[in-house]
Amino acid sequence: MNRRNFVGGAGAAILAGGLRTPAQKGESPAYSANTVKRDRPNVLLLMADQLRFDCVGAYGNPVIRTPNLDRIAREGVRFSAAYSTTPTCTPARSALLTGMGPWRNGMLGYTHMATNPYPVEKGRAMAEAGYYTTSIGKNHYSPIRNAHGYHQLVSDEHCSYWFHKQGPQTEASWEERCDYEAWFWSHLPDKDPHATGLTWNDYRARPFVYPEEMHDTHWTGQTAVNFLKGYERAEPFFLKVSFIRPHSPYDPPERCFNMYENSPLPEAHVADWAKIYEPRSGPDNEIWHGKLSPAVIRHSRQGYYGSVSFVDEQIGRILDVLEQRKLLEETLVLFISDHGDMLGDQNLWRKSYGYEQSAHVPMLMRPPASMNMNAAGRVMDNPVELRDIVPTALDAAGAPIPEAVEGRSLLELVRSGGKGWREYIDLEHNICYSPSNHWNGMTDGRWKYLYHAQHGKEQLFHLETDPHELKDLSGSAEYGPQLKLWRERLVAHLEERGPEWVRDGKLVPRPQGMMLSPNFPGYAPAEATLKRVVRGA
Repeated sequence: MNRRNFVGGAGAAILAGGLRTPAQKGESPAYSANTVKRDRPNVLLLMADQLRFDCVGAYGNPVIRTPNLDRIAREGVRFSAAYSTTPTCTPARSALLTGMGPWRNGMLGYTHMATNPYPVEKGRAMAEAGYYTTSIGKNHYSPIRNAHGYHQLVSDEHCSYWFHKQGPQTEASWEERCDYEAWFWSHLPDKDPHATGLTWNDYRARPFVYPEEMHDTHWTGQTAVNFLKGYERAEPFFLKVSFIRPHSPYDPPERCFNMYENSPLPEAHVADWAKIYEPRSGPDNEIWHGKLSPAVIRHSRQGYYGSVSFVDEQIGRILDVLEQRKLLEETLVLFISDHGDMLGDQNLWRKSYGYEQSAHVPMLMRPPASMNMNAAGRVMDNPVELRDIVPTALDAAGAPIPEAVEGRSLLELVRSGGKGWREYIDLEHNICYSPSNHWNGMTDGRWKYLYHAQHGKEQLFHLETDPHELKDLSGSAEYGPQLKLWRERLVAHLEERGPEWVRDGKLVPRPQGMMLSPNFPGYAPAEATLKRVVRGA
């Protein structure tokens, strides 16, 4: 699918009107009620990038202001043990794309997503099930115009960040310009959308320098509103709305930044075992570890919290349109994040770690009244993961779930009350930032076991009594049986991968790493140990 397929025609209509005039800002929208009755529910997948689970009010944070996400939780289901198995952008999104875990989808760490198609891909599968499929916002596909079966893509990938890093604009880089930036420059042709001066993985925070209607978070929300307010096709829609925030840079509008000026933001939690991460990892502002001052950490969190609340406001606008068009009770609403953000906890920054702030994500589901699930206010503590989204969407569509899909339907989980569900979920990440950051793990949401593959060091945490992972129990004789149990579970999970992973029933250190499994589409053995970090990690 080329640019003309989705920016022309319907795509152009969606993009039109993305900037409201001052006179319009205070008006209440008057959208006509939906006039088409469909035989199956619409599916709306809302997604934030780098949103940690404990920065949603419904997950117990008394400071963060997320009334619209809290509403989804209140009127639907909150999954308390949701994880991102491989918690960086592209491998997490590969699980979301395919419904498969890392070994099956081939992405064991952070590199480019597959260009060649998988046997099952979310957009294509839902289109084949009879849905009109649209993706708005961030996908992180490679190349960015690779539609992976969607009828329509309207993208926000912040490509110009990479152009700034790689030198002058080239014909190829202009071809990759995302739709948000094209729209931004159509309004402000001589301005830099990144005028805050913050870099992509910057720990610092500053307010957005332009009117908030120019922010990509607002653009994504407005584009989704434009899609929904005029949708009249006969087929139900599958719409993914993927916000690129609160991923750094932490640059919310000044109004949202100031929202937390005097709020009691939580301080960083740092365990004794995390002292090794106190030294700063480098001189620039894209560090992955370093003990910064409480004031600096608070300022970063202020920007992050403001970004979260701005995303939540856009989600509220989307829900309002659904409600006013009488589509809300005909639409399955899902909310997820691809991974979290350490924000200085354990002296760590960014993501890619097995620790809670990186790997534990929010996941919410609001079934419509038409599905008769009586799910309002339910909390499910069974371990779930991003691979469960594809089978959930197909289940809602009444379509068969292909054998290649490893995930399971969240609708099935709710209907069964958790009976027969998985007991635990696997976690892993290949070398990222440094050979020392390379690990595998298992968790059931109550216990977590991590195996650090460079040298074979282990960690064991009891999350029920130690939610901030301050006490590593792996060296305690008292918890020896638990350590053995979880180690054996990881051995059983990895054994199929061969002697480089498990030998004589024991885990094997892997200092060289392995970026891709043989199941990656277009797999080439020479690329399997690729260690380079591509843009955005």
